[in-house]
This record gives sequence, C-alpha cells and structure tokens, in this order.
Amino acid sequence: MGFPAPARPGRQGAAVLCLLLAALGFAGSGVAGDKPAMPAVKAPVLFNTPEADRILAALQVFPPDSAWNEDISKRPLLPNSKEMIAAVGADKPLAYNLDMAFILVPANQPRVAVKLLKYPQESDPGPYPVPNNAPIEGWPLDGRTLDAAQQTVEPADRHLIIVDPIQRMLYEFWQARKTPTGWEASCAATFDLKTNKLRPDRWTSSDAAGLPIFPAIVRFDEVERGMVQHALRFTVRNSRNAYVYPASHCASSKSDPNLPRMGERFRLRAGFDVSGFSPHLQAILKGLKKYGMFVADNGGDWRLSIAPDQRIQGLDEFRKLKGADFEVVQTTGPKEGPRAR
Repeated sequence: MGFPAPARPGRQGAAVLCLLLAALGFAGSGVAGDKPAMPAVKAPVLFNTPEADRILAALQVFPPDSAWNEDISKRPLLPNSKEMIAAVGADKPLAYNLDMAFILVPANQPRVAVKLLKYPQESDPGPYPVPNNAPIEGWPLDGRTLDAAQQTVEPADRHLIIVDPIQRMLYEFWQARKTPTGWEASCAATFDLKTNKLRPDRWTSSDAAGLPIFPAIVRFDEVERGMVQHALRFTVRNSRNAYVYPASHCASSKSDPNLPRMGERFRLRAGFDVSGFSPHLQAILKGLKKYGMFVADNGGDWRLSIAPDQRIQGLDEFRKLKGADFEVVQTTGPKEGPRAR
C-alpha cells in the first residue's frame, strides 16, 4: 500500500536513509526520487526472485518523458469516450492474465541466432542474448517444466522477453520456441530503453500494436513499493483498423470509430475509491489513475498483463471493477506532452 511522503531529510537524515537502503540491498543515494545504484548482474536472473527485485528497482525503463512514464491524469477525454467504453463493454469486469514472464541478463550474455519465421522483414537483426533458461509466456504458473515450456509446439503467442538492465536494452519475441537446432520465433523486436525510439511506422512487434511488452506489465517489486509508476497494457476483443502514438501497427479490418485504436489510452476515473482494496491492488489502481493503460493487442476484453509471480496478491479483486470505471483520454504525440521541445 502507499505511504505518505516523508519530510525532506537534512544531510544527517539523508545519510541515515542511505545506510538503511544499503542494508536492505539498495546501494546508492536512494533519496529525493533517485533510483538506487544498479547491482552487479553476472548471470541470468529470473523475474520472480529477490535478486530481480533489486535490479528492477534500479532500472530506468525509457526516459522519464516517455509515453509510458507520462502522467495522463489531467488529459482531456476523447469526445466519444463513453461510446468507446460501451463498445469494449461497460458492464464487463476487469480481468488479468498471469502471462508475461521475463529474464534479466548480464551485458556479456552470449548471443545466439534466432530463426525468424513469419515477420523477418519487420524484425530487428540478431544475434540476440537468449540464455538457456529463458522463460516462455505463462511459465512457471502453467505447471510445465521449463524445458516443456520452451519446446512445446502449440498455436499460442509464446512471448519471450529478455532485459539487459546494464545496457538498458530489451529483446522481445513472438511465438518463440527452442528446437534441437536452436531458437526460432515469428518476430523479434529490440528496444533501446535509454531513448524514446520506437518501431518504424507500420511495423509489428511481439504485440499487435508494435509496442514493447515489458515496460507495461505489473511486477512484484513495484506493487511492493506501493504504486505502479508506468502505463499498463491490456487487450480488447475488437479493435479498429488504426493506431495512435506510441503504437506503430494495427490488426483489424473494422472501421467503427467507437472501437479503440491500437495504442488507445484508458485511465481509471479519478473519483474511483481504491481504499477498500488490498495493498497490491491499490498499487495497480493508483497507477491506472495516473498513467493509464494502452490497448496493446487483440484478446479478451479488459485483460491486463501481470507477471506470473506468485508473490503478487489480491488479483481476484479485479472483478470488482468494470469497464464503466474507465475513460478514454486524448493521447499526446511524439513531440507533445512531456516530449514537447
């Protein structure tokens, strides 16, 4: 749950706070909004571990002025916000998928070739830093062994997400599978988390919207800190044949203007009372008020992506929310909002 902002510490108080953070495993200043120093990353680290929590606490995902980190709590609504909510389902409950596992790798992680099957012309070139223990979407909560998750042939998205926190690079794959001769995937997308550079216009990614997945999933380390401080991703069953920044791609033939575009941004209403929810849910709902969520792919309506981490608690409370608790905002472009110069 959230905590009240502390009084600004003096020099002695700041020093004590630094020592306390260091004792908890967070080296660095840790005061006045600073992130802790990045811990050493010497080997691949799975997402659902205390070591990953310490690394992620130090990782700046995209610049502070990126679309994901943009405060949209005061943005005006689209004129057809109510109609768009109704088109997705005003009475439908909010839902979630425990799907997007990821792995953190060291800067010197050996690179391997990945055979690209469906969208090589819209993929970033390899080789890529794919470790032997790379998790596939849904693992480990799907009950499979890691080997089975990596090798199973199935008609599924099978996202594979790899983060290099030292070089701040992100590698995402769609329909990834480990074969006897090496890795293969339908698409490979690389994102530089140090910049606001996104996919070329009309290029897909491992998401239909051409967006990165990792910056928009709910993680344990951030719900523990009391607030998810970035936009989330969610799916809708029916989208429009259009996209809006920061999306670069769409996946629909429908033209109804009340259907959301890929990249459409929704937020939880400011007046929605979150006080009765459990601490981890409050952290998510506070983030949805300030940063909102992007339409990222076609799928079940109102389904947010949560890391499949058993430490995240209270997710069944999502059913207490419904589509009518949200509204659709007018998004800013690549040179608007906090990116205006």
